[in-house]
Amino acid sequence: MSESLPLLSVARLVALLRETVEDNFVQVLVEGEISNYARPASGHAYFTLKDDKAQLRAVMFRPYNRLLRFVPENGMQVICGGRISLYEPRGELQMVVETMEPKGLGGLQVAFAQLKERLEGEGLFAPQRKRPLPGFPRCIGVVTSASGAAIHDILNVLHRRLTGVRIILRPAQVQGRGAAADIADGIAELNQQGEADVLIVGRGGGSLEDLWAFNEEVVARAIYASHIPVISAVGHETDVTIADMVADLRAPTPSAAAEMVAKSRLELEGHLDHLGMRLASQMRSRLNLLEERVEGLARRLRSPIENLQQRRHRIDELEQRLQKQMAREVAARQEKLGALTGRLDALSPLGVLNRGYAIVMHGESGAAVRCAEDVAPGDPLHIRLKQGHLQARVTEVKP
Repeated sequence: MSESLPLLSVARLVALLRETVEDNFVQVLVEGEISNYARPASGHAYFTLKDDKAQLRAVMFRPYNRLLRFVPENGMQVICGGRISLYEPRGELQMVVETMEPKGLGGLQVAFAQLKERLEGEGLFAPQRKRPLPGFPRCIGVVTSASGAAIHDILNVLHRRLTGVRIILRPAQVQGRGAAADIADGIAELNQQGEADVLIVGRGGGSLEDLWAFNEEVVARAIYASHIPVISAVGHETDVTIADMVADLRAPTPSAAAEMVAKSRLELEGHLDHLGMRLASQMRSRLNLLEERVEGLARRLRSPIENLQQRRHRIDELEQRLQKQMAREVAARQEKLGALTGRLDALSPLGVLNRGYAIVMHGESGAAVRCAEDVAPGDPLHIRLKQGHLQARVTEVKP
């Protein structure tokens, strides 16, 4: 080994390499595919940029990462701007990314597609959850800029087509940083007040960047959470915002939104006339029906005397039926009694006596004597005849 070469520590050599790399690659644009994308709790993003021949580790620190309008995903082709550095603890080259754009599409377009897909999967765009607008609102809430053309258009239409309606304007920033949060807060505040029957949320036209606040998730969530029907009125005809998809109704312009919630005086009068005619028709039908029922009841109505006579006649009929039934019942009972009497006579010991027989009983015990062995000579006997009784004594027993 040549003694003329300087002896360097690993740390010194890596530091020299880092200086060389950073001095020569101060700002670069790199196209590649994202892989191994990770974003821990720190907010920094770590990933690899690769193509079919090489790969480069990259990091996007939190301040730059927060400026992204879309969420980077593995497999996405992107163009990254930044600088090349060398991470000294591992001696690895890496790119410190400061800007990122999807290849072929703008970041706003990708962010729009990603948010639309996610919210649609959660059911925020479902038609069955959208509510109808009130026919004749008494109070209309508006969330828009207090100095923009949108509020003037809305007021002109409402004052021309509808009188006696209250309008609550909640001024909101509709463009730039913080606009989305301000719009969402306005929707929530009008819901908390609970005075408005319908809300108009919107602004005049502009570029995609100008209208971007209405593509933010916080606005979509606020519209979805509103218990008051919401009309999205962003002044553009061709493009549809996320707010349009979540709202109960989409209006192409703020003026059109005002037309939707307002009814002209003539329309209102015509509607009232129609309701009056329907009410009169139903009342006539009801009265005719009641008259028919009264006539029917009158025909069925009888005097108390007539009702009393009918009831007396009914009592007479029931009395005759009762007497006949009682006579039949007595005859049947007498017939049954005669049959039982005959059976009793046939079985009675008295009937036996009538035929010339006698009943012999032991004079002391009173038991009936059925055979000669039941007595002995000298035993007293009591003999019952059909008429009268005999007292006797046994003189001889012949078995």
